[in-house]
Amino acid sequence: METISRTLRRPLHRELFGEIRQAIVGGVLRGGSRLPSTRELAAQRGISRKTAEEAYAQLEREGYVERRVGSGTYVCELPLPKKRTARLEGRRALSERGRTAGASMACVEPLIVKPFAAGVPALEHFPLATWQRLIGSHARRLDHASLIYGDPAGEASLRENVATYLNTARGVYCDASQVVIVSGSQEALHLLTQLLIDPGEAAWIEEPGYYGARAALTSAGARVVPVPVDGEGLDVAQGIALAPHARIAYVTPSNHYPLGAAMSLDRRLALLEWARRNDAWIVEDDYDGEFRYDGRPLTAIQGLDSAGRVIYVGTFTKTLYPSLRLGYVVLPPDLVPSFVTARTQVDGHPPPFMQRVVADFIAFGHFDAHLKRMRALYRERRDAAVRLFERHLDVELGPANAGFRIVAFVEKNDRDLAARAAREGLDLPTLSRLYAGRPRNGLVLGYMGLTHTAMTQGVKTLARLL
Repeated sequence: METISRTLRRPLHRELFGEIRQAIVGGVLRGGSRLPSTRELAAQRGISRKTAEEAYAQLEREGYVERRVGSGTYVCELPLPKKRTARLEGRRALSERGRTAGASMACVEPLIVKPFAAGVPALEHFPLATWQRLIGSHARRLDHASLIYGDPAGEASLRENVATYLNTARGVYCDASQVVIVSGSQEALHLLTQLLIDPGEAAWIEEPGYYGARAALTSAGARVVPVPVDGEGLDVAQGIALAPHARIAYVTPSNHYPLGAAMSLDRRLALLEWARRNDAWIVEDDYDGEFRYDGRPLTAIQGLDSAGRVIYVGTFTKTLYPSLRLGYVVLPPDLVPSFVTARTQVDGHPPPFMQRVVADFIAFGHFDAHLKRMRALYRERRDAAVRLFERHLDVELGPANAGFRIVAFVEKNDRDLAARAAREGLDLPTLSRLYAGRPRNGLVLGYMGLTHTAMTQGVKTLARLL
């Protein structure tokens, strides 16, 4: 018999108990089998008799063995399940919602930054020293009272700072009571679709458009209605023609994802009028509205809304860093209680500690300074990327006035091209996956997280593949 490893973190008697229990459940030790005495087992395993006794006692308490005075310890006759096989048997059906969610496109972001992964900021320029000082300051102030649960709506200091920033920088009209802190924009979209739309009701999405919004709506049972996007953003007239009484319109008006169009004022006003007239909701996703390189950032539709029909969603993923997992929602006042209640059913609240750090980062002026530096850096990288693309790639390029990416339209099957590129060390997000209807082939090339050297090498490799 083997001796038990003494490097294990669990107590030896728990390790022995688990081993014997597994042998019983797995059918290795059958009902009626006699186990060695504690003295024999201790000698076989090189352990103390007390350890063997504790393991047997636990097996007896849980009903796996029977100890008979003067006779020994025996495995009980148990109605154990069949041994597990690779193919599990029986009815294992998901709910309809579960099947829909499982069949939807996964919202998976890159774990390793390769050329040309989409949506990755220039993390090497994040002010880590300042961030570490703020974390240290808050860590030193931790006390037992700060270890309790947090506010489901978010830390008051962060909500106040977010509201101030949005009012001054993004043209959003709100106060702190309307701001709810979430664990990223995808959680916000999931909660909003669960709250605002019933199965079978229509929802407008941009075509092409962000797959995370489509997945959230589909999982909620909505009837997704793709509405074409052109140089002025979502075509409101087409949306009305396709589904005049839709419950939700999901839009990225400041910088359409992925094509880069900005929604014109005429269409913004038309969208607001449609929502007011039809008692519909507009979900405005402003995921990277801070980063516009030609002219000032565009203000939000929410600031034009006088009927309380716009829900504004933002995130710190692009402005700070992805793993922070903090975003925010600005809601009409009457929606706040229901949204907060729904939020408690998902993850309770975001971690208060990092919210306090972000609140100070904003309050002390570091956030504005960081955005200013990054806009200048990203403008330089945008210019360099466009020059490289135009010099080396014989493709049609979309606009690059804002954001972290540029679309390159290709004739070849973009999925086949992406598979070939992966073998060359490139990450090529495909345009076709962002269509709900008939797709167009293209590549959504992210470049803001790349140095000039990495970008140049990546473009040359892509040129060879094309």
